[in-house]
Amino acid sequence: MVSQDEKQPAPARKISVFGREFNMPRSRRARIVIGVGLIVLGIFGFLPVLGFWMVPLGLLVLSYEFATVRRWRRRFAVWWERRRRPGR
Repeated sequence: MVSQDEKQPAPARKISVFGREFNMPRSRRARIVIGVGLIVLGIFGFLPVLGFWMVPLGLLVLSYEFATVRRWRRRFAVWWERRRRPGR
């Protein structure tokens, strides 16, 4: 029998963008590399294929790893919801 104390693989992290969910790699290092890569390549948004849309996506990926970026994301989400509410 398998004891419950044995390590189970960590559940896959999911990122939600515009209502769609995407699985992120299980490796923390891979998620950091992807996030930083998106931000760095997003700086070259004036070039074809690359775009400025990559910067916020990279920050979103990094927000799952770093508390500072997570706070920025949360503050933006709260600000956005307050802005969308009519009559307030």
